[in-house]
Amino acid sequence: MSRFLEDLQEIYRLSSRDQEELQNFYKVLKKVYLFDSNIMEYEKLLEEFLAFIGLEYSANSAMAAVQRIVNLREDMLLQVIEGLEQKEQIAIRQKAYIWVSRFYEQRFEKLLEHIEKRNLLTPFYRALLRYAHKIGTIFTSWQPKWMNTIIYGVNQELLHLFNGDEEKIYAMLYEKDLFDRGHGGEVADRSYSVLLKSDEGFEKVAYAKAFEEEVKALAKCIDEAVEVLGSLEDEEYGLKAQWIAYFQTIKEALLQKDPDKTVQAWAQVDRVWMQIQSPIQIGHPLEYYEDRFRKAVALEWDVRIINPEYEQGRRAQLMKLFFQDFYRRLGIEQKTIYRQTLQNLDRVQLYVGRALFFYGSEFNGLFSAQVVPNDEIVSQEMGKKIFAFADMILQMHKAKPKMRLGYEIFGKELADRIYSLKDNEKVWYSIYDITTIGHEYGHILWIDSDSERLMNRSGMFKLAEEFKATSGALMCYFLLESNRYWEEVLLDHIQRSVSLIGWMEVDEVLPYYVEGLLHLYGLFEAGILHFDKSLHVTLSFENMESLKQWYEKTYGELVQHYLFKEDIKIFLDKFIKRNHKVFMPKDEQIQAFVSYYYSLYQKMGTEIVKE
Repeated sequence: MSRFLEDLQEIYRLSSRDQEELQNFYKVLKKVYLFDSNIMEYEKLLEEFLAFIGLEYSANSAMAAVQRIVNLREDMLLQVIEGLEQKEQIAIRQKAYIWVSRFYEQRFEKLLEHIEKRNLLTPFYRALLRYAHKIGTIFTSWQPKWMNTIIYGVNQELLHLFNGDEEKIYAMLYEKDLFDRGHGGEVADRSYSVLLKSDEGFEKVAYAKAFEEEVKALAKCIDEAVEVLGSLEDEEYGLKAQWIAYFQTIKEALLQKDPDKTVQAWAQVDRVWMQIQSPIQIGHPLEYYEDRFRKAVALEWDVRIINPEYEQGRRAQLMKLFFQDFYRRLGIEQKTIYRQTLQNLDRVQLYVGRALFFYGSEFNGLFSAQVVPNDEIVSQEMGKKIFAFADMILQMHKAKPKMRLGYEIFGKELADRIYSLKDNEKVWYSIYDITTIGHEYGHILWIDSDSERLMNRSGMFKLAEEFKATSGALMCYFLLESNRYWEEVLLDHIQRSVSLIGWMEVDEVLPYYVEGLLHLYGLFEAGILHFDKSLHVTLSFENMESLKQWYEKTYGELVQHYLFKEDIKIFLDKFIKRNHKVFMPKDEQIQAFVSYYYSLYQKMGTEIVKE
């Protein structure tokens, strides 16, 4: 192993140890310490957080606070504050963001100081990390304003104007040409602009104009980064020109003032980024889950490092074999999609590691894994990158206390079996490879350059895409590995599908909530789950075979919508419906269970099991 990779390994261990230290917050909840000064320091931080956001200390608020700080998730906090006025809820959420971002950025700075003092890596990559951090802090300061303008601002106004009728909102946006234009002048599947009030109602305004101060600050910092990197050499990987081009194209994209040219500008960022294949990666604005209407791209920024000890498995080859076999089974000829999918699978760059530093929108939740870029024109040319953060996720699972809700829903024996999955690391990593890494490969399948644009006519593409990705991973497992860890995979899938109900009212993760509803259909139809005042779970190999048959049928139907690029609402309408402001299953038994679970979640979702 080279000196550079040895240094990277040390940084990886330091980051892992830093995350482990955060688990002291959970020890505060468990009250398992006795005059431990280190843990008492975390108890003080917890009290400071709650005081900063204006909540009284209680068992529920403390659990919600720890979840917000350690796992960066808002769902429990939203549960605690749901009785407050909307303005007060927004203020608390924004204060929580400010506290959490400051807390982490201070920790990142300490790690950067350690890297500098020990002269780890090379001068070029130390400078890269330093400026990535500086740029990230600007994205972080921008994020609350972005949320206020888009999520809490114009989106709420649109809902008010159209009495919550989202189909009418989409119709107006199309009619008034308020979506950004992308490649070839077509309506884009995302935007780098915001809607602002105008004499004619609304106008789309590029980030460069809507957030002029923040964009100028970023441009200035990027110029400094380019100047410093230009004075150094990348002696390790010879990627100096690519890194400098990357920062320069980001600056050009940020400064683009024509909203109909921003998609092309950011596509150029992705093109340069795809050429950088070093064990240190940067994540820039890529995803667009938060904005349900115009898919405004979030202020994503982070530094990712690989685990030098990770050995890549066969997931890519297995997914390719599955795709080719399933395509033949369907008997539908769509040569462009078939060819494009195989090319993308062959060109995937897989990075398994952890997020070293993160900023902006990522203080509202880190991902378990990610496949990018979302721009399918770029992917046609250059493929995709998959990032998987297995070590981080396992650390989180191990640290999180057992929750009362899990025992209430599944019963003690089954809940203990689910919790024990994390104890056998070999099995846990195998499950992660099958379901999570497989999920990211599943996104790549059946997609053409214009699929999302054509299938998103009702604004619901993302609501099926997450289900498609997980179902593809499961189908690959069922068809090629079905006797391996079947019970463990099934337990993990049941737990995840049920727990996603808790995200019912969290708009930013709506696609995952809807995904969970669709998986419940399979679990109920296969006889694995049954609800009659309480949930009954029947685990058997025969039931798993029934589940396999359900996925084969349902996934096949879904894939046909992708092959013919139909509005995905046609598929979803078979399973879900709007019930007031939220989606619910059409099936009465599943709907009853979802209502039952969510009611319990609201009552005891923050309660831990006293051990």
